[in-house]
Amino acid sequence: MAVWNLGSINIDNVYRLSHLPAPGETLSALGYTQGLGGKGANMSVAMARAAARVTHIGAVGQEGAWTVERLLEYGVDTSRIATLPDQPTGHANISVDEDGENQIVVFPGANRAITEDMIGAALSDAAAGDYLVIQNETNGQKYAAQIAKQLGLHVVYAAAPFDAQAVAEVLPFTDLLVLNAVEAQQLSMAMKSELTDLGVASIVVTLGADGCRWLDVLAGSETHMPAIPVTPVDTTGAGDTFTGYLVAGLDRGMPMLQALSLATQAGALMVTRKGTADVIPDLKDIEDARLA
Repeated sequence: MAVWNLGSINIDNVYRLSHLPAPGETLSALGYTQGLGGKGANMSVAMARAAARVTHIGAVGQEGAWTVERLLEYGVDTSRIATLPDQPTGHANISVDEDGENQIVVFPGANRAITEDMIGAALSDAAAGDYLVIQNETNGQKYAAQIAKQLGLHVVYAAAPFDAQAVAEVLPFTDLLVLNAVEAQQLSMAMKSELTDLGVASIVVTLGADGCRWLDVLAGSETHMPAIPVTPVDTTGAGDTFTGYLVAGLDRGMPMLQALSLATQAGALMVTRKGTADVIPDLKDIEDARLA
C-alpha cells in the first residue's frame, strides 16, 4: 500500500547548551547545526526508512528547496510538495541541554499556506487501504481527513502540537490517534472525556522512558509496551520517529503489537543520536543495534 503524509517541513536550527535557559537568561551556545526538520518531514523520513512508500504533501519557500531535495534523497516522494514564492520555509529554533532535553520555538511559514486544492490533488492518487498521516503543524487537517475517509484510507492523527480546536475537528475522522502523556491529559481535559470515550477505535499514548500504552477501544483492552533502556543524548524527533515507524509497520501489514515493538526500537535508537530528520535510523540500523 502507500502512506500520504500531510506534514510540516522545517529548517531546524539546533543550539547545544549546558542547560535550558530560565526566563530572562542569556546563554552562549556550545554548538550549532542546521538540518531538515518539522514533525511532518521527520515522520516522512521515518516511514521511508522503515520501508514504506510515502508521499509528502506540504509546502516550502524558495529558500527551502534543499529541504525537498533532502527528503527525496531519503526516499520520500516529493512530487506533492509546493514551492510558494510569497512564503518563507517554516523553521524551528531548538535548544538541547547536556541531558538531551529540549526547548523548541517553531515559525510555521509555508506550512500554514497549504491549500485545499493541493491536498485534494495529492489524495486523488490515493487508493482505498492507504494511510493518511496528519499532525498540527500545517493547516488543512480536517479537509484532508474528510477526503481520506471518503476514499477509504486509514487516518492516523498525531495530535501535536496540541490544539483543542484542531483535535475536536479531526477526531470524528480518525482511526488511530497517537499522542504523548501530556497531550493525552490535555485532550481529556479539553474534551471533558476519557480517551476511550472519544470515538476513536485505536489510541497509542507514548510515555517516554516508560514506553507506551495501546488502547484497543473496540476490543476494550489496554496493552503496555515497555521502553528499551538507553542513555539519551537528544530527544528531539524521537516521537516523530516512533509514529513514522508505527505507521510504516501497519502499512506493511504488521499486527499492532509488532508495529509498536518496531516503533519502540526506532524511538530508542533515535534518542541516542544528535539531530532530527537527518539522523533517523533505518531498518538496518535497528537490526544492527539489536535493541529488542
